[in-house]
Amino acid sequence: MKFIIYGSGCSKCQQLTTNIEAAAKALGINYELEKITDTNSIIDAGVMRTPALAIDDDIVMEGKVAGVAEIEQLLT
Repeated sequence: MKFIIYGSGCSKCQQLTTNIEAAAKALGINYELEKITDTNSIIDAGVMRTPALAIDDDIVMEGKVAGVAEIEQLLT
């Protein structure tokens, strides 16, 4: 499974990263994590608000930091 975090690398992006890692670990999911901070790449991906989360190249969340439980629901 591949996770992509779109954002500037701010504290919200860092918290989202922590929450994704915790959710994946709790569910025993092997994953690859990519962080995209380049503004043009974020725009090209169609992201309008950051932080944003994509799972396997599908954007599933924009403009908020999802909690661990919310991410677990997305993964199951």
